[in-house]
Amino acid sequence: MNEFQIATWNVNGIRAAIRNGFLDWLSIYSPDVVCLQEVKAFESQVEVDFSTYGYQPIWNSAQKPGYSGVLTLTKTPADEVKFGLDDERFNDEGRVIRHRFGSVYLYNIYFPNGQRGHDRVAYKLDFYASLLAECQALFDKQKSIIITWDFNTAHQEMDLANPKENQNTSGFLPEEREAVSEYLSKGFIDAYRRLHPETVKYTWWTYRFQARKRNIGWRLDYFLMNEAVFSATNDVVILDEVNGSDHCPVILHLDAEKLAQLK
Repeated sequence: MNEFQIATWNVNGIRAAIRNGFLDWLSIYSPDVVCLQEVKAFESQVEVDFSTYGYQPIWNSAQKPGYSGVLTLTKTPADEVKFGLDDERFNDEGRVIRHRFGSVYLYNIYFPNGQRGHDRVAYKLDFYASLLAECQALFDKQKSIIITWDFNTAHQEMDLANPKENQNTSGFLPEEREAVSEYLSKGFIDAYRRLHPETVKYTWWTYRFQARKRNIGWRLDYFLMNEAVFSATNDVVILDEVNGSDHCPVILHLDAEKLAQLK
């Protein structure tokens, strides 16, 4: 089967991830597109020639050093690249790269964290709303969209190990979960949950309390897409055995021929 594979991974610092075996992982799995979040670096700080691995790097770093930032590695050059959202309030932190491959728009996004004190929850929710409005405008033009992200929210109780204990924790607040539901009500599909409705798997574990060893985690890393793209989807695989970050990579497996037929 001819597949087109897209990986997403919050690496919690690209330089640390490289020290922890990221390039070995890249060589072994070799997805067509790799969307990395929270890279925490400028391009000049990473002394890796990604072209030797077959990739073109596309960076959107935060203005603040050592903070946030996204990086896309792609084997096939995008037909179009856009940095940030239409709303300039959200563009200093390097959170968004939008790529167009043929008729499909792919967003690589690192969503804001609401913080333990909830001091950035309002900013986070405004970010969600701004992105959704931009996507809705594309939907109105009959465009196909894939959003890959560290969403920083667990949608359902099955998406985290201790839902009752986290009712008042940012990442599982009712208003954050409702924001995810809003995306689903507007035509997006949570591809992993649609394909694996009863499967409990996580993509993030705190470094504290031996949480990963005990599998006390959260599913924070998603692929959302419209129905047309989902019709070309073979699977979404959570690689929870892969270390190198407090998150693990997730890979979207697409049927390349069906994907090419999308208008």
